[in-house]
Formats: sequence, structure tokens, C-alpha cells
Amino acid sequence: MHRRTLVRSVVAGALALTMSAAAGCSDDSADGDGGSGASLEKITYLTSFGTFGRDSYAYVALEKGYFKDAGFDVTINPGQGSGKNIQSIVAGQAQFTPIDLTGGLIAAGGKDKVTGFTAVSAIQQRTMAAIIALDGNGINTPKDLEGKTIADQPGSVVKTLFPTYAKLANVDDKKVKFVNGEAQTLIGTLASGRVQGIGQFVVGKPTVETVAKGKKAVVLPYSDVLQDLYGNVLITSSKYAQDNPEKVKKFTEALLKGLNDAITNPNEAGTITQKYVQTAKPDGVAAELTLMGPYVKSAAAGIPVGALDAERVARSIAILQGSGQIDPGLKPEQVINFDLTPKA
Repeated sequence: MHRRTLVRSVVAGALALTMSAAAGCSDDSADGDGGSGASLEKITYLTSFGTFGRDSYAYVALEKGYFKDAGFDVTINPGQGSGKNIQSIVAGQAQFTPIDLTGGLIAAGGKDKVTGFTAVSAIQQRTMAAIIALDGNGINTPKDLEGKTIADQPGSVVKTLFPTYAKLANVDDKKVKFVNGEAQTLIGTLASGRVQGIGQFVVGKPTVETVAKGKKAVVLPYSDVLQDLYGNVLITSSKYAQDNPEKVKKFTEALLKGLNDAITNPNEAGTITQKYVQTAKPDGVAAELTLMGPYVKSAAAGIPVGALDAERVARSIAILQGSGQIDPGLKPEQVINFDLTPKA
């Protein structure tokens, strides 16, 4: 399997939050010039994967006019995970999208040496990758994973990173069996008892408990042992960033305003998201955003939303190189344009 397919964001098939068949969303009020006398630049933005609550900040930025105020007429389409999203950016099919930074590092530094994209902002300051089990499945600590069966989508970042996570968590990864599953059915597979755990983001906990009819979810966050790894980052094409640095900064600022609003007022974000994704449940969106909040805002005082630190990224690269995930030689600036990112 090509590395490009190994960098997909890990998402649950949360029934309450899945996208409607009509995926595209655009700002109907953005047909004019926004009252500024200047035409708006049409931008295609892809979510990280589908239209889950964790991606709702883009709809908030759209609804509140942040994109329009920055000079953009934005269409939001559902993404297909990091690997596919990177391909869309490089091919010019979209201008901006979030991807998992670890997935981006693996794409750039792994077998395929993918180029043509660059990160311009963090979305989450820590990876949200996790394994989720249910109370009673015999999994309460990482060591309990030995002898268990875990379902995950092929190419997910949870599965890709598991050898590194296992090594640092003192788990024999050869004693853990992974089986393939689809994102839309993973939670149901867990709830049915066919597996003892699933690959997931930490924000999937409320949905897991809903589908499992009240059973308590047990969450093993990768960030407990992989503390230097960022979560999602915003990327654009290297060419667009080079040709339009000020536009990139304005778009990033608008999106981060939506992100800050979404985690500050999750209930409002839930209501807004339902306007654009009719099948979304506001309570489910709010629950995901509440859990995501601490991952967006760093515990370190004074670090703004969206900031990326070169030294942290270098440590992440060292971790992935040490576990054989990427080849030696990759530098942070090959994947991140630090001239355009908010400063840490």
C-alpha cells in the first residue's frame, strides 16, 4: 500500500454527525463584493474527513462572515482524510484543508517523498489519535491491549503510529491484532463485541457511548506518551503559499477565528453546523468540540491558537525516524512554512 494512503485522519462513523448527500456548502451572501468594492476570491476548502463536529469551525467562520471579510468566497466540501486531501491540494482541486501533521510528515519523509504542500497553521496542539474500548472489554491501560483485537480503517494514523506508541507505552505490538474496518462501521463493530477496541480520535468518546447504548468508553490517548506530536494542521499548496503569502495569512486568520469561536461556544457551533449539514446533531457537535478544546489551546501560557513550533516539529520528526516511520534527513521547514504560521 502506498504511503499516501497511510495518512488518513482517524474518524469514527458517527451516525449523528455524518454528512448529508449534498456535500458542498457555500456562503450564499458572498456573491457580491462584500461591500468593499473588490471581488471575492473563490476558494475550495476541504474538511479533514466528512462533516463531523470536530470540523465545524469552518462552518462557523463561513456563517459569521470571517471568510468574506478576509476577501474569500469559500465553498466547503467534505475531505477524505490526510492522504487524499494532500493529493487534492497538490493537484489544485482545493486551496486549503486540514491534515494530520504526523501523516504529512510521513508523506513527505516516507517512501513516496510527497512534495507540493505546506502547513501554515496548527489546528490542534496535540495529536487526538487514540484507541477506544468499552468498559468490560478488559482494556484499561495500554498494556491491556496485548492479546486483544483492534479494528481500524486501513491507513489510519492510529494504526500507522501504533508501533511507535506501543514502544513508548511498553506494549508488545506483535501481541496486538489489527483488523480492517470502515470508518462508518467502526463504532458499531465495537458495540457489537466483535472487537475489543477501535482506532479513533479522543473526541469520538460521546458518540461511541451513544452507539454503545450507555456503556462507558475507555480512551487511551496517544498523546499520553507522544506528547510532541501535533494534531491536525492547515495546509495549502507550496505554490499558492509562495505566490499569495498575504492571502494565506488572511485565510488562516479567518479560519482560526472560527476555530476559537467554536471551542469557546460549542453549542452555538452545533446550531450553525446543522444549518449547513442537515443530518448533524447540535448536541453531538458540541460534545466533540468540548473535548477538542484542550487540544486546540496549549496548556503552555501565551501560545496562541494555531501556533507551530519548529523545535517541537523537529522532535516529532526524530520520534518518527527512530521508529522507522520516515527516512533520515527530513527538516521541519520542508513541511511547514514558518513565515506564515502564527508564532509560538
